[in-house]
Amino acid sequence: MSTIAPEVSAAQTLETNALIHGLSTVEIQALTTKCLEARETAYCPYSLFRVGCAILLKSSSTIISGANVENASYPVGTCAERVAMATAVVQGHRLGSFKAIAVATDMDAFCSPCGMCRQFLREFCELDMPIFMHNASGAYEAKTMGELLPMSFGPDALPPREVLEARREEKPKTA
Repeated sequence: MSTIAPEVSAAQTLETNALIHGLSTVEIQALTTKCLEARETAYCPYSLFRVGCAILLKSSSTIISGANVENASYPVGTCAERVAMATAVVQGHRLGSFKAIAVATDMDAFCSPCGMCRQFLREFCELDMPIFMHNASGAYEAKTMGELLPMSFGPDALPPREVLEARREEKPKTA
């Protein structure tokens, strides 16, 4: 876990996180900037709870971002993390493509992705991938996917497709 503390300079914290999470200070700064910018684009006229998300790809310095989008029919809204990840998936990225995620809210406290988003992200993120959670001032706390979703259910929990198909074929058919 990494948190910017008032007595530690931002540069020192960025350097520490770069060493701990395998990210350069430039990558962390870019993620921070992009998730804060994405937060500004949130469509949240009902809750007024703005969230921005930025996802860094492993293969390049590309960052894909998203913001929460609400709807008058409340359950129909979509969280920033799912908007960003769905955009990445549509562009062809899959499990193993992502290096880090950053999220930002307007709260003074650090806010992690909701449970639904944690499970959604788990489909595409390794357990050791860092998630930087930014508060209103832009400070952050970082945890890994595994820390945010311990004992997770991910693609690796399922038997191989061939095993599932064989099991289906073995079941007797009823009339």
